Amino acid sequence: MNATLDEYARVVGQGVIRQLRQLAKPLQGATVVHVNSTREGGGVAEILNRMVPLQQELGLNVAWETVVGDAPFFACTKTFHNALQGVGSAAPDSMLDAYEQTNQANAERLRGLLDAADVVFIHDPQPAAMIAHFAGRKGKWIWRCHIDVSHPFRPVWKYLRNFVQKYDASVWHLAAFAQPIRHPQYLIPPSIDPLADKNVALDSAELDRTLEERRLDRARPIVVQVSRFDRFKDPLGVIRAYRMAKKYVPLQLVLAGGGAADDPEGARVLEDVQTAANGDPDIHVLLLPSDAHRTINALQRIADIVLQKSTREGFGLTVSEAMWKERPVIGGDVGGIRLQVVDYQTGFLVSTPEGAAQRIRYLIRHREKSREMGKKAHRLVLENFLLTRQLRDYLTLMVAIRNGARERIEL
Repeated sequence: MNATLDEYARVVGQGVIRQLRQLAKPLQGATVVHVNSTREGGGVAEILNRMVPLQQELGLNVAWETVVGDAPFFACTKTFHNALQGVGSAAPDSMLDAYEQTNQANAERLRGLLDAADVVFIHDPQPAAMIAHFAGRKGKWIWRCHIDVSHPFRPVWKYLRNFVQKYDASVWHLAAFAQPIRHPQYLIPPSIDPLADKNVALDSAELDRTLEERRLDRARPIVVQVSRFDRFKDPLGVIRAYRMAKKYVPLQLVLAGGGAADDPEGARVLEDVQTAANGDPDIHVLLLPSDAHRTINALQRIADIVLQKSTREGFGLTVSEAMWKERPVIGGDVGGIRLQVVDYQTGFLVSTPEGAAQRIRYLIRHREKSREMGKKAHRLVLENFLLTRQLRDYLTLMVAIRNGARERIEL
């Protein structure tokens, strides 16, 4: 069951909930549609699973749809994903044909719903081309980018820009990602849900069960990275950092994650990780189902240190999740991780496995500093990266875009 707004008041205060209800008043009855590529796996699906019910509770008529595609389509969009993050090459014409044909088919399948919508949020590149089939649309269409596009492979971005520039607005995690486009652009970082199974408080018995089930030794420090098995998350670099640090401090490493329905490369990355682990009994590679939220919660809580050593990262929800649990985070010095990890305050930013190993050793040997960082990290998430803040930003965006260029909007 999803939590209600009144339940969030116990975390963020009644004033925040009153503000949300006030912002939602001009949007009462408005039809809002979110379209993305999958309902499970990855941060977009996770946020929408929690965001959509809250928007509905506030009186909006909200629907959530996903694109239907085949293997060539998702191979193309994975190529886009890599290229937009600066790695890879242009997609061949056959891939682009599959991409455009799939978007056209989905546009026809969803035409009735999207034609009637007041606001449409299209998430990421997978359904971006659908807008080409709605030239006479009545509602406002917003492209929501969740990817680090700070240094894209230009031919791929130029291709996608032909579709993105048709939107009424776009939303990015941070200013460094935004690209020159002649429409309003908004900065809205993602968020975590403090009342979701992945983030609620757990009792000591559940933590002990997790230690036992995963054969982890509480007497030795535990380092955890939770993320999809994706090369941009750099799991092989994490293993290298662990091995360097273990020469000086006793360690156990947990690499926990799963795949996403729209990511055809995950299985190959998992194989590479298992090969790199090479049977080390202190490296625990866990392939978890998409609903293993309490397991992830427990792993982050029993961790002494949480890593997110990404080489590219749109945001990295697992960083905020760990910080919410008062854990110091060693994160890659990239993208949205920089919004969350304040270097030397809520954790450390690193660029290499060697840097990660050095910071692991420091935090293991300086327990009081580690606890201090964890408390600061929790406070930062409370004030900036909870679901109610992102909901407020989305409501504000919808009110603004429906009012156009008006200088004053009465709520």
